[in-house]
Formats: sequence, structure tokens, C-alpha cells
Amino acid sequence: MNRLSPSTREELKARYAATHGEWDERWTALLELDPGFFESYLDFADIPHSDNILDAKARALISLAVNAQTTTLHGPGMREYTARAIALGATLQEIFELLQLVSLIGMHSIVSGMPIMLEEFEKAGQAVDVERPLTDREEAVKARFIERRGYWSERGRPLLVLDPDFFEHYSNLSSLPWERGVIAPKLKEFIYIAIDAATTHLYESGIRLHIQNAVKYGATAREIMAVFELISTLGIHSCTVGSQILLEELGAGSRPEAQ
Repeated sequence: MNRLSPSTREELKARYAATHGEWDERWTALLELDPGFFESYLDFADIPHSDNILDAKARALISLAVNAQTTTLHGPGMREYTARAIALGATLQEIFELLQLVSLIGMHSIVSGMPIMLEEFEKAGQAVDVERPLTDREEAVKARFIERRGYWSERGRPLLVLDPDFFEHYSNLSSLPWERGVIAPKLKEFIYIAIDAATTHLYESGIRLHIQNAVKYGATAREIMAVFELISTLGIHSCTVGSQILLEELGAGSRPEAQ
């Protein structure tokens, strides 16, 4: 392994702590195995933190969101960024609201699955008419969604037509963080962009929709680019988790019972 002098090790750990609040032992194995790679990673990951395009608390909340959403669900990262956000002044209400926002990512299964279902029924000669005029009740449900969420997307129309009861209850649930929320609307949209653009999700239509919404709330291209830069570090989990396992297994292999 590429060994470090104690002074160099402490300097790199201090660099990490300066950005993230404190040293996290999850990084120790990577630091020991390849300090050059670790230092290069710090150079890469520090960029969205050094230019302050987004304030420190917003960066922590966005990083928490991308670790907490269900296609990632990285517990150590959730703990790290929860602690970081709290240290930067985030309240219990803000963090719990963030978790509520990202918990609704499961709806993408429906939004992605419905077009495929409709295409297959059409191929089978059993086309479902989702373009028919909406009933009075469906119009009311749609209007209520627009009133509470501030936008409408035609991607929601098939669900509204096929199951207005489900759509209404989804509307009720998804609106709660907006109606009683404490996170600013633009930051909410940054959170949505982050979880949709996460490497583990890459939900293109959601990225596009929430960029459009963020622009309406005054977001700049540089701010949205900073969101992308923050979440681009998600792949490093392969190294932080894998390097720990690697050293543990090498250690186990040296024990007599493992030989």
C-alpha cells in the first residue's frame, strides 16, 4: 500500500474536515490505500463548496437528499449530512420535510410504467383513451393539484384518468411539504433535481420538469450546475465502502483460520 507520513495524513484529513465539518472514519481505508487518489478526489469534490454558488446549508441538504433517496439510501452519507446540516443551522422541521420530499420518488415507477402499459394495450388492440375529456371530478382534482403544487404536467393525465382516487391521494400527500413547509421553493426544486439526476436514478423527464420549475423560481444555470457538481460525487461510495471491505478481507485472510 501507498503509505503516508503522519503529517501528510493529518493535512489531508484537515482538508476534508474544512469542507465537511469533521473527519469521517469511513474515508480512512481509502486514504491509506491511495492518498494520491484521495487528494485528487478532494480537489474534484471541493469545487462546488469553494465557489459558494449555493450556501453551505443548502449544499448539506442537497447532499443529504441524494444520499437519502431510495435508489441510493446510503446510511453513512445520510448520517454525515444530517449532522452537517444541523451544524449549519438546519432545523428538525427542515430535515424532516426534506425526507418527506424525497420519499415520493416511488411515483416515478408509475409515471415511467404507465406509458409502456398504454403502448402495449394499444398494440394488443385494447387502447385506453386517456385523451378523452376529463370528468367534472377529474377537472376538480387537477385544479386542486395546480393550486397546491403550482404547476401541471401532462405526464400526470393518464394516472388522473385511470385512477382519480389514487391521483387525489397522491396530490394530497405530495402537497403537504409545500403547504406547511419551511424549505424555500427554489431549494425544494434543487432537491428534486438532485434526486432525479442522481447516478442511481437518472430520471430524465423529472430532471427537465424540475429545472423548468426552478427557473420559474429564479434559479440560475450556475446554481443548477452546482447541484449537478454536488451529486456527481455519489460514485465515490464504491471506494469508501469497497476499500473498507478490501482491507477487512485482506486482514481476515492473514488469520490462521482463514488460510
